[in-house]
Amino acid sequence: MSNLSNVDQITNLHKNNELQLLCFRLEKDKDLYAVNVFKIREVVKYRGEITVVSHEGSSLVDGLITIRELTIPLIDLRKWFYYNVADKTKNLDPYAIVRAPGDDEVIMICEFSKWTVGVKIYEADRILNKKWTEIEQSAGIGNSGLNSKLVSRTRYFDGRLVQVVDIEKMLVDVFPWIEDEKNDEMNKIKQIMTDKEVLLADDSPSVIKTMKNILKKIGLEHKAFVNGQKLLDYVFANGTDISKIGIIITDLEMPEASGFEVIKQIKANPLTSKIPVVVNSSMSGSSNEDMARSLNADEFISKSNPIEVEDALRRFMLK
Repeated sequence: MSNLSNVDQITNLHKNNELQLLCFRLEKDKDLYAVNVFKIREVVKYRGEITVVSHEGSSLVDGLITIRELTIPLIDLRKWFYYNVADKTKNLDPYAIVRAPGDDEVIMICEFSKWTVGVKIYEADRILNKKWTEIEQSAGIGNSGLNSKLVSRTRYFDGRLVQVVDIEKMLVDVFPWIEDEKNDEMNKIKQIMTDKEVLLADDSPSVIKTMKNILKKIGLEHKAFVNGQKLLDYVFANGTDISKIGIIITDLEMPEASGFEVIKQIKANPLTSKIPVVVNSSMSGSSNEDMARSLNADEFISKSNPIEVEDALRRFMLK
């Protein structure tokens, strides 16, 4: 299974407020999970060498693998499901994906946030086509446990539950120094003086938290929404003062209404068409940026990068 998506597919899906999910399992005949196919370059069966980089049982990285001359870290997704940031020394070996002796490893090669990583799963299932309106926000999202690792859910062909994994949170847990770098960049950003407010839409609690910290440091009033539809409902509500909205920052992947739908509706309405819309996305690839700009998005930035966020805010809010 390779080249899971192409530019034409991406364009057509975005125009129709649709997405494709690759369904998979972490144990035989157990629960179904999913990741947006646009974050997956390919799924491979691998029986090559795994270069161990840590012998600690608490490590989330099994080692390094080489796929077509590209060396990348390999993460066992089932181990991460049992990882707790409050207990970083917990032995995760008992939770590793178990295969029969001699079986190939099944690995998703994922590309997002300008990273390429291998994610070990038990087996890949089929690709599920869904409208974003068919994607529900996950309930009971907390700070630890399995719920904190899931952002949304939908239904399989036969009605079974499919839970969508917060793959960005996995990256931060596996490589915590990514957040340390962001914290260093946070110290470089400066306040912006304006009475306009920022509207923010993202379905990932960890991203919302990071973005709120950035906006607080910059000193801007802001409102956060857990998906695109809730942001649109607020913007077009009778009591909303549209003149106070200085900018909209939106993710692309969200339940109910995607970021592309947010851009389309904001830019199509004469009352809101002048509001700058900035896409804050981890989805790699020029096709996503090209599609966003074709809908008249004003800017496309790397996910929650403090320097890029500040730069966009200064350019569009201080005109």
